[in-house]
Amino acid sequence: MKRNSIEKCRKLRKSQTDAERKLWLILRNRQLSGVKFRRQFPVGKYVIDFYSSEYKLGIEADGGQHYEDKGKKQDELRTKELTKYGVKIVRFSDLDILNNIDGVYEIIQRV
Repeated sequence: MKRNSIEKCRKLRKSQTDAERKLWLILRNRQLSGVKFRRQFPVGKYVIDFYSSEYKLGIEADGGQHYEDKGKKQDELRTKELTKYGVKIVRFSDLDILNNIDGVYEIIQRV
């Protein structure tokens, strides 16, 4: 892994959003069905918010910019590129995470 990728990931971990922080509380320490997740994990040229290498599952916490046309197009491209690595991406809005963490937990568990 390139040094600048490591620094970028560290910076992102230190500046988590409230939604990312709340989601991390249920994913860390194998709390979700014993699955190991990592925060701000690089795959190719992208950094995934939360990633399980065991299941090749990426979880993204999406803020408002992801629902604008430009954000949607970028996310589609990003998801397409990550599937080339065999990664399945599951996206949740920050509002869903903050207001319905139990529902988010159940969806992740099913995936």
